Amino acid sequence: MENKDNNERRNFLNRLALSGAALASAPFLGSFSTNNTGENKQKMETIKSIKAMGFQWQTQDPFLFCVHHEDNYPEGNDKMGPAASLSGRQLGSDFQIKDGWRMYHGKSVPGFPGHPHRGFETLTVVRKGSVDHSDSAGGAGRYGDGDLQWMTAGKGLMHAEMFPLIHREKKNPLELFQIWLNLPRSKKMAPPDYKMFWNEEIPKFNAFEGVKVEVLVGSLFGKSAPISPPNSWAYDPNNFVGVYNFHLEPKASFVLPKTEKGINRSLYVYNASTLQIENKLIADYHSVEVESNRDLSIINGETPAKFLVLQGRPINEPVVQHGPFVMNSRQEIQEAFQDYQRDQFGGWPWPSYDHVHPRTLGRFAKYPDGREEKKS
Repeated sequence: MENKDNNERRNFLNRLALSGAALASAPFLGSFSTNNTGENKQKMETIKSIKAMGFQWQTQDPFLFCVHHEDNYPEGNDKMGPAASLSGRQLGSDFQIKDGWRMYHGKSVPGFPGHPHRGFETLTVVRKGSVDHSDSAGGAGRYGDGDLQWMTAGKGLMHAEMFPLIHREKKNPLELFQIWLNLPRSKKMAPPDYKMFWNEEIPKFNAFEGVKVEVLVGSLFGKSAPISPPNSWAYDPNNFVGVYNFHLEPKASFVLPKTEKGINRSLYVYNASTLQIENKLIADYHSVEVESNRDLSIINGETPAKFLVLQGRPINEPVVQHGPFVMNSRQEIQEAFQDYQRDQFGGWPWPSYDHVHPRTLGRFAKYPDGREEKKS
C-alpha cells in the first residue's frame, strides 16, 4: 500500500504528463561523478541516461510507450462500476486520482470504451484485477491476475478495454501495464488479431535468492515466454525483443546479463527506494537506459523493489503518430482516418462501446475465427 506522500508525488507526475509539461528537468537520486576515472567512465558508458517517468513512460524503438495503471477501486455495484459517488469527476476524461482511483474514459464502468488503432500492437499485462475485451472483429475476452493480452491492430481494429469491478463484497484493486510495440512498414497493414498469454503459460520463477522474474516476452535465464504473433517485430528472435518484470526482496542482488550490441534496453523502476544500478541509487518512477552489450549490476537495499525491462532491436523507420494511429508518413495517417470514417474498421457488433461481459464469467477468450478458450 502506497503512503500518502508517494500518492501525492505520483498524482503530481500524472498531472504534469497529462498537461504536456516536460519532465526532463525533474530531479533524480544519484548523479554521475565528474571524476573521470576508468571505473566511473565505464559506468557512464554502461548507463546512458536516467530520466523521470510521467504517466506515459518514454520508451525506445521498437516500443512507442508504456503506461502503468494502478487504481484501488472500491466494491462493485450492480453494473460492475464503483459502488461510490462519481460526483466531482470529469466523467469521460477522468485521469486525476481521486479517492485512489480513476474512471479514465468510462462513465459508469472504468476503462476505455471502443476506440480504433492501426499500425502497431498493444501488450496489456494485468498484474491485479480484470480487463474485459471486445473488438470490431467479434473478438471478446476477460483476462487478469497475471495474464497478458497481445493485440495486433495491423490495418485497423476497434476495441474496448473496460475494467469491471466484479467483486461486490470486497475492493477491486487494479494494476496493469500497457505497452505499445511498433510494427515495421511491411506489417503495418497485417490482418488484425489478438492472442492470450495466460498466467499459467508465462514463466515466473526465482532466478536468484530474493529475485523473482516474469519472462513476459522473449527469453531470459534459460526460460522463454510463449511465441509472439507471426506479424510482430518480436516474432524474429534476432530482434531480441524482451519484456521482463522483476521483484527484488531486500538485500537481493544479481547481474542482468548482456545481450547483443545495438539492442535498445531500458529499465523502468516503478516501486523502489533503495535500488542501485551500477552503484547508482535510482529514485522511484525513474527509467534507466543502458548499453545492451554490458552486464548490469543490480543491488537492492532495505526495501522491496520492482522494475520492468523493455528491450529490442530498433526498427529504424520513420514514425508518424496521430492519436491511435502509428504509420510511416502523414499521408498514411490521413488514409487511416479516411478508412476509419468509412466503415469504423468493420463496425461495432456489441450493444455499447463500453460493453462488459456478465459478472459470472471467469477468464476466457473468444477469437474472431470462432475459437474459444476458458480458464478457471
